[in-house]
Amino acid sequence: MLHYTLIQEAADRLKKRVRRTELIPSHHFSERFGFPLLFKCENLQRTGAFKIRGALNFMTAQPREALVKGVITASAGNHAQGVAFSADLLGVKATVFMPESTPPQKVQATKEYGAEVVLTGRNFDEAYAASVQAQKETGALFVHPFDDPLVMAGQGTIGLEILEELPDVSAILVPIGGGGLIAGIATAVKETHPHVKIIGIESKAAPSMHYSLKKGRIQDTSLSVTLADGIAVKKVGKSTFPIVRELVDDVVLVEEEEIALAIVGLLERTKLLVEGAGAVTLAALLNGKAGKLPGKTVCVLSGGNIDVKTISTVVERGLVAAGRYLKLQVVLDDIPGSLARLAAEVAAVRANIFLINHERRSIDLPLGKTEVLLELETRGYEHIQEIIAHLGKQGYEVDVVK
Repeated sequence: MLHYTLIQEAADRLKKRVRRTELIPSHHFSERFGFPLLFKCENLQRTGAFKIRGALNFMTAQPREALVKGVITASAGNHAQGVAFSADLLGVKATVFMPESTPPQKVQATKEYGAEVVLTGRNFDEAYAASVQAQKETGALFVHPFDDPLVMAGQGTIGLEILEELPDVSAILVPIGGGGLIAGIATAVKETHPHVKIIGIESKAAPSMHYSLKKGRIQDTSLSVTLADGIAVKKVGKSTFPIVRELVDDVVLVEEEEIALAIVGLLERTKLLVEGAGAVTLAALLNGKAGKLPGKTVCVLSGGNIDVKTISTVVERGLVAAGRYLKLQVVLDDIPGSLARLAAEVAAVRANIFLINHERRSIDLPLGKTEVLLELETRGYEHIQEIIAHLGKQGYEVDVVK
């Protein structure tokens, strides 16, 4: 069972082996929310995520003979890199099963740390089932991503670090996947600071802990595609669930657009690159999901392993959600000067044209008409309404493209 002493031992074991990540205050978001907000930047951790703490603590706590046949695990990406790095550090073989949908950046990084990667299954749970079968066949040591006391203890060292730097912390927001991170942090914090509020955040597309708590027992939960792929788990841990039920004050859900907004906000306002799973904590605050918080608050940014292709998609979605990116479809008379006049009207309301697509050949268009798709950079929802109203007054039929 996980207990406070196990976390203290993990802190001693991990000292000088993992990065003591920065606790960074955010002046912008503190002013916006009306209370001091700080970010615990596990996105700056070695391997780019907190998972190295649990993996390395588990492996360094084993007798050497337990590692002779190597280690095996399943992961959506971050745990994979933590296990691969730890195995390389200890000179043992690592095999990692990852879902076929895992972002290429996470797969490549895992290979670069020396692990053998097996891509299988549509999600974490299917990859996990394959890894369990392979472990039985090979006799390698299985390193669970979250449902193990030593793994949870390693993650719990984040809580100790927060308390050492910010002993008067009032609330800590923590992402939830299988529950190992929040179980470790809650155990570390509540032992000496029981008044600190611990709030777990899940994606609404993967609400396994929220749903299980609501039902009072562990439940299989259906998954949807989510930006927070690192916490998309169908079933929480048998060991993590009772800890969360006992020690965590609340678990809330965030939408995909809210996650995208948080990623963009962190990039713009704090210059921190954070993956979807790591940004859910700020997403909960941006949309008031965490309720009224009593004072100094910490958002755990659990990881920063986001691939370039995803960044471009997320930034666009975040801008759309913030009302700073607008797609309009306008039908014009197909005569010289029509497009120039439309561009002039857009300029009159100080919108910046990002892209124009001019379509003349659609069979749905009447003869003598042309369809124009405009992508505009805007300043917010009020500006969007101003643009649409202005074009309407000028006689344009405008459709907003979702």
